[in-house]
Amino acid sequence: MDLKRARTLVRRGAARVLGEVRDEWRAFLAVTIGVSIQAVAVVLFVLPNRFPDLGVSGIAVLSNYVFGISPAWVILIANALLMIWAWKELSPRFVMWTMWAVLLFSMLLKLFEFVPVPVIGDKFMAAMVSGVLRGLGAGLVFRVGGSTGGLDIPGVALRKRYGIEMGQFSIFINMGLLGLSFFVVGLEAAIYGAVGLYVFGIVVDNTTRSFDRRKQVFIITNIPEEVSAYINLSLHRGTTRFEGEGGYSKQKRPVLMTLLEPRQVIPLKKFLAENDPKAFMSVSDASEVVGKGFKSWKSL
Repeated sequence: MDLKRARTLVRRGAARVLGEVRDEWRAFLAVTIGVSIQAVAVVLFVLPNRFPDLGVSGIAVLSNYVFGISPAWVILIANALLMIWAWKELSPRFVMWTMWAVLLFSMLLKLFEFVPVPVIGDKFMAAMVSGVLRGLGAGLVFRVGGSTGGLDIPGVALRKRYGIEMGQFSIFINMGLLGLSFFVVGLEAAIYGAVGLYVFGIVVDNTTRSFDRRKQVFIITNIPEEVSAYINLSLHRGTTRFEGEGGYSKQKRPVLMTLLEPRQVIPLKKFLAENDPKAFMSVSDASEVVGKGFKSWKSL
């Protein structure tokens, strides 16, 4: 192997390693921020109002209401058992990020036990805000391929196998937990918990989808080379070229396909309006795009 080829391989290897480190650093920030938001929501809005919580955290909160046990210990033990199963069913990367999320959540709950917390008087507002915050936090964690532990672990497994939305899974599985909560916290608190659960499900699904949503664009143009070059060099996106044929005219027409961020569609429209006013452009929503330049396969 000559020296030039060896240097090329080293540069490629270094770039790959740096790319993976950058991706994992972003995952660390997303998991840390998402879990912190959830912990704040539980401490500020759930526990002071004796609302039932979700999943394993909900069981932990109920044990705190009934037996006075710190939720941190219940969350740690239950998640340890679930992660033993997840190690066989899901990827090691998923388990590692879930372990960090569970440990951080437990530590924050334990830490916040020593912090005086103001009680929010409006319980309906507390239920709504807790649902929004918890959904946002969970969505950030799910987006990078992790989870907050508990029942999220089988939920992620179902999403990976069958494409079931995490919010929908959470709503159905936690309805049973809310039914049990009724006997501990009463009807009023259970209703507020159901409101928070519904808001949580909506927010977590929209959070996970909004980060991945892209625009799929098909273009039929007489200047495919110029359009492709504009998309590649100015918008920094790839293009795929198909050879099409007019159904009526039978003329051969090139078709370009690309995936853009929503904000990049307008510049492309302006370019086509100025350079090929007779072009045909179709724009549709792509709810999820996985691959280079978009969502990483590791996050699945």
